[in-house]
Amino acid sequence: MSIKKKMPLIFCLLVFLILLTNNAFHYIRSKNQLLETNEREIEMITQEVSFQVENIREGTLYVEDIHARELRTASLAIKHALPPNYHDITNEQLKKLAQEVRVSHITLLAKTADDIIGVRSSDHKEINMSTKGWGYWYDAFHQLFALTPVSVGKGLTLPYFWSGPIEIASSNPKHTDKWGYYFDGTTNYIINPYFRDNEVLEYERRFGPGEVIKGFTNERGILELTVFNPKNFGKKKEVVTLNGNSYIRISAKPVWYGSYRYKNYQVDAKFIKQAINSKQVQSYRDDLNGKDIMKTFVPVFSTPSEPFVIGLVYNYGLIEEELTHEFFVHILLSFFIMIIVFIISLIFSRSITQPIGYIVEQVNEIAQGNFNNKLHLKRKDELGLLTENVNALSNDLQNYVNDLNKSKELIEYQAYHDPLTGLSNRRYFSEKLKPTIEHAKETGETVSVLFIDLDRFKQVNDSFGHNKGDEILKIVAERITACLPSNNSIITRQGGDEFIILLMNLDLSGTKATAEKVVNTLKKTYLLDGNEIYLSASCGISLFPEHTKNMEALVVYADVAMYSAKKQGGNKVIVYTEKLIESNIERPKLEAKLRKAIENGKVEVYYQPKVTVDSGKIYGAEALLRWNDDELGFVSPELFIPIAEDIGLIHPLWEFVMKEACHQVCKWNRNRPNPISVSVNFSAHQFHEPFSMVKHVTEILKESQLGSNNFEIEITESILLNNSTEIIQSLKLLKSMGIAISIDDFGTGYSSLSYLRNLPIDTLKIDKSFIQDIHEDYANSEIPEAIINLARSLHLNVIAEGVEKEYQRDFLLSKNCIQMQGYLFSKPLNTEEFEQYLRTDENKSGEII
Repeated sequence: MSIKKKMPLIFCLLVFLILLTNNAFHYIRSKNQLLETNEREIEMITQEVSFQVENIREGTLYVEDIHARELRTASLAIKHALPPNYHDITNEQLKKLAQEVRVSHITLLAKTADDIIGVRSSDHKEINMSTKGWGYWYDAFHQLFALTPVSVGKGLTLPYFWSGPIEIASSNPKHTDKWGYYFDGTTNYIINPYFRDNEVLEYERRFGPGEVIKGFTNERGILELTVFNPKNFGKKKEVVTLNGNSYIRISAKPVWYGSYRYKNYQVDAKFIKQAINSKQVQSYRDDLNGKDIMKTFVPVFSTPSEPFVIGLVYNYGLIEEELTHEFFVHILLSFFIMIIVFIISLIFSRSITQPIGYIVEQVNEIAQGNFNNKLHLKRKDELGLLTENVNALSNDLQNYVNDLNKSKELIEYQAYHDPLTGLSNRRYFSEKLKPTIEHAKETGETVSVLFIDLDRFKQVNDSFGHNKGDEILKIVAERITACLPSNNSIITRQGGDEFIILLMNLDLSGTKATAEKVVNTLKKTYLLDGNEIYLSASCGISLFPEHTKNMEALVVYADVAMYSAKKQGGNKVIVYTEKLIESNIERPKLEAKLRKAIENGKVEVYYQPKVTVDSGKIYGAEALLRWNDDELGFVSPELFIPIAEDIGLIHPLWEFVMKEACHQVCKWNRNRPNPISVSVNFSAHQFHEPFSMVKHVTEILKESQLGSNNFEIEITESILLNNSTEIIQSLKLLKSMGIAISIDDFGTGYSSLSYLRNLPIDTLKIDKSFIQDIHEDYANSEIPEAIINLARSLHLNVIAEGVEKEYQRDFLLSKNCIQMQGYLFSKPLNTEEFEQYLRTDENKSGEII
């Protein structure tokens, strides 16, 4: 035999003898070490069990809270489905309703002279069930009836709602229930939906401590795991007798989880007590059930009020078996395993770690947003496939980021631009006007508003159709854009054939020259399919701060001037003056007439119905001011409301509307089985002293005897921009009284998702301009649809105002917006007309007012 062959053989034999001798001595030394290691292993297992049990208990409590919130949601649905008096409710009705809201049963609890009992229930055993002996449950019921938050320290408390912990049902101890209790003062009973058995215990059965314990008891050497209740173990059973039934509450059971086959009551009770008192692990060895075992008790203080003890039973007979097995395994395998593992690990680790490090570098590059580098790794195993996937991921992420940026740009463009002409839209103008005015205030510059409307454009649409009319509007937009410098002007299409131009830092003469240039350009011939079309335009001008410092009035004044140009034959530029265009009356005279109209009661409150379209029923009305002067005739609110704000008459007008509307609606509701609500517009002036306003509202509602749940305030987004602490608190006070709060003209102001999320808002009103922009083919409907989706995602109501066409109604219905307001249903009506409208509405359902 050659030396080349002998040396490996001798070396292997020598190493084998050394390992064999070493293992023989190791067997003697390792016995005690194994026992010590085993004790440490037991300690680790019990720590792991306690950790798992605690986590599972927290998870179970979390699921229990989810059940509680589901029960509250079910309670709200039940409240809306049932009459407020339990005498009008049947048990069969509750059975059917329980199936509809997906709960096991529903019980209604009501007060008696000295008790709170079940008066109606889908479970016959709950009827006439007394709760007087239920301890803190009974206290919780009294707190609910008192409309105070439940503070018994158990279960989950939500507004008007309390859910107790999972417990054995006293009416039928065969079942385990999870209850919820809801009372908001609108009924004479507590709504008590609850889940039973599988619906309550399913999570605990699948993921509860029982499953964790079962998993550990499958470990070799662990005979039993038990979770003890130290408060009750080794003591007399706490049997509860309620409603003729006897049972042990879940919290009073001596063993909460696991089995207790290796019984040693007195000794176990002693060690459990020692573990709790000392807050340290306690152990003892004994022969039980024919086995040499060790019992370990681990105290767990998850909460000071409910500690528990984990008991572990370990089979010490396995120690010798493990020692013998370890001896032979070490002799036969240790040498070969160490050598083979060492050699293979060197080869294998190098073949794996090197390409993995290369891949990790590329993944880090991708994480930092660098998608251009490609991996080059020629392997046909999983690492090769991983390389291809990383490259594909890099490409997909690059494409996704590019598409996301393009989509973002497109959405931002569509939100602020008119889809027909490409000009900026009304929303952009509204958001740009305020910072422009603020800048002008700081610099002393002039801001000019040009309101342009095409003359006789309707005739073009009627003669050539809307599609050809749209082509002309595009040409008009191009001509206006070509006339104006881009550095100090903003051109917007308001809708239809109306355009608004915002000019910065031009005096009156410069503004007028620019406007005349635009008007002259627009009257040039338009060629359309070989036809020559002649159009002209009327333009009104208003200037900041020369004419007004009010942003809304600035646009209104330009609009008034534009209509004056139209009345003078069109194709003109008119600058706003203090004289009223329609009646040529000076503003002081108009102010005087307005004061007298308020003093003499010449202003009236009109009511425009709010309709639930899918049922065709009226559910409310908006109170609106109307002024019909003997000399001036009908005066638009857009004219006299800004004047009232300027001269301090807005508060008397608001107070008049509040008192008149609240008294009138209360009178109508007395004879109606289905009361209607009324909404009143609140201006920013009402919020100068928010808490005084809240007090005034409270007094008017009390005086008129109108329920706060039938009253709604409408505010604009500009009020919320202040976002002061006083305004927020005043809105929350109104909300707590049951008053609804809606955002009027939503989408035209300075919308911010933060106030929608943080303030107590109930309803969004889609501005009528967005509704009127919708075409018959539903084009230009993106903004109304976005507002509807936004309201739904924030769990807010949504109502569309200004609905005048059937296709507008059909579009809104297709988007599940069922609350509408507009001339399609009714114009604003005076008191007598609205009463007749109510009679017609009631007669549709066979009711008499």
